[in-house]
Amino acid sequence: MKKTLYTLLSTGLFLALGACETQKEADLLVINAKVYTVDKSFSTQESFAVKDGKFIAVGTNEELQKSYRANEVIDAKNAAVYPGFIDGHCHFYGLGLQQQKVDLVGTQSYQEVLDRLVAFQKEKQVPFITGRGWDQNDWEVKEFPTKTKLDELFPETPVAIRRIDGHAMLVNQAAINLAGIDINTRIDGGEFLIKDGALTGVLIDNAMNFIKVPKPSKKEQIQALLDAQKICFDLGLTTVDDAGLDREVIELVDSLQHAGSLKMRIYAMISNTEKNLDYYLNKGIIKTDRLHVRSVKVYADGALGSRGAALKDAYADKKGHFGALVNSYDNLQSLAKRIAASEYQMNTHAIGDSANYVMLKTYHQVLPTENDRRWRIEHAQIVDVKDFKLFKNVLPSIQPTHATSDMYWAEDRVGSERIHGAYAYNDLLKEYGKVALGTDFPIENVSPLYTFYAATIRKDLKGYPAEGYQTNNALSRENALKGMTIWNAYGNFEETEKGSIEVGKLADFIILENDIMTVEGNKIPHTKVNHTYVNGERVN
Repeated sequence: MKKTLYTLLSTGLFLALGACETQKEADLLVINAKVYTVDKSFSTQESFAVKDGKFIAVGTNEELQKSYRANEVIDAKNAAVYPGFIDGHCHFYGLGLQQQKVDLVGTQSYQEVLDRLVAFQKEKQVPFITGRGWDQNDWEVKEFPTKTKLDELFPETPVAIRRIDGHAMLVNQAAINLAGIDINTRIDGGEFLIKDGALTGVLIDNAMNFIKVPKPSKKEQIQALLDAQKICFDLGLTTVDDAGLDREVIELVDSLQHAGSLKMRIYAMISNTEKNLDYYLNKGIIKTDRLHVRSVKVYADGALGSRGAALKDAYADKKGHFGALVNSYDNLQSLAKRIAASEYQMNTHAIGDSANYVMLKTYHQVLPTENDRRWRIEHAQIVDVKDFKLFKNVLPSIQPTHATSDMYWAEDRVGSERIHGAYAYNDLLKEYGKVALGTDFPIENVSPLYTFYAATIRKDLKGYPAEGYQTNNALSRENALKGMTIWNAYGNFEETEKGSIEVGKLADFIILENDIMTVEGNKIPHTKVNHTYVNGERVN
């Protein structure tokens, strides 16, 4: 009996030691989670293992705990885990710079704008005041302001403050004098607003290029990138598509990433300048673990809020006004041909139905019918219903919070008929089969949870309208999540390396307070991001 017991104990010990010896090493093991893998079957799992910055196994708690031993084990306690969110269209660097300027977002009157400017200058005493975020559509008097009060408050200090959409600017006389412009200055693709024979101080689109805003120092540029990174990591973003960067900033991003201080993954669209095009189109695609440069950001028109979007028919609230292309038709055609001859993707800002039509036709003319170039229309905001079919081979890159920000006045701009082709995200999805979702921050709030809420629930943060805004074009929660993860990765030619929690992919993931796939709609935008991981490393 003693021999038998000894034999059993020895055998048990041998098996236990054998089991330990067969366990594989992992850096991180996450257990007891509801893991939305966003794989092809949109499966959910309980656990995954990470090693050397990549997912090495995904499965059940039992399977992975039996097969792996890890330096760190996270018990998610049944929390929902998702692939790291990707913002398909934003201004990451611009968000960082905004932290160093006057924040005018949410101002409810022109007087509040002035009050914030005075308070800012009292504290900072800068030689040139800049800021962004005002929106006259949020004011009781929904008209563009004039520079009269600015001139009184700041007679010698130049002031240049951008509208929320970045397509209009209010400046004072000091800034006008510095720029050397007057009522006789001519501009293509923009407008100087004039009243009673004098400049009002409001500049639209290309007219803003005359204003000589001081360039940030290298120290300010670095701080801007680091500030933006912290904001984005705290909100669950692990990759951002920065829509328009110059070579100087892209190279600064690369150096900070190599130094290890900038860990955000960035898909950089180069700004459409001759210098950028000459350098990057000849150099070809640039790809590192955290930086990807292979696209050109182009502007076709302006914004709807400032009536700069190019429409086929006149604005419903401004007779005889159609908006305008900010680049000529010929320039857009030649640019598209040049980019088509390179390896680069063309990503064009198009808001109005005329701009969308021009760019869709241009894309189809310069690219073969069957291609995998993944050229994008950024915003695709107002589309003529008969033009939706032209998105068959063009990826719509859309920002759902634009719909819930603009819904109060958009129909005033375009009328009751054209509004049916506006913010039509589900209709766009039906044509291409995928949509890339972003925010366009800092024009909109950075939070990807606001994006998810606006895409699926179609209400503002106060729950308006009660029935949702044009809910026939709401996205399902599954499609919205895909649009913020795997479809954005696809739009960046990165779907084999990120966008889902699958073996071999980069270990970018987030843990949320609520399960946004099942929670009540009104709780989605207030859901906390518990933790954000990049390469299996916690970054917030």
